[in-house]
Amino acid sequence: MSEDKPVENAIRQKLTEALKPQHLDVINESYMHNVPKGTESHFKVVIVSSAFENVKRLQKHQLVHKAIQEELDNSIHALSIVAKTPAEWEVSQDVGKSPPCRGGAGL
Repeated sequence: MSEDKPVENAIRQKLTEALKPQHLDVINESYMHNVPKGTESHFKVVIVSSAFENVKRLQKHQLVHKAIQEELDNSIHALSIVAKTPAEWEVSQDVGKSPPCRGGAGL
């Protein structure tokens, strides 16, 4: 793990431990926003896990939030989540395009 990406690394580690994903992308999208270079404040998480079987979309997001609550409370300004079961991922690996920045984070 890279020491210069502490928030990204913490997200990856905590989601891996909590949800045992078959697929996990943690994408720092802060560069797309009006924040200083090197900021870790805007993320997209793409996670595929059996833990999401028979779980509604909102509950999937709540499981992700629970795993990374410390980062949400202290570091993350915006989080986009694509949470799928392995079967859903097999049908479609489309994660959608992130929306453009609509303002700054005030950082």
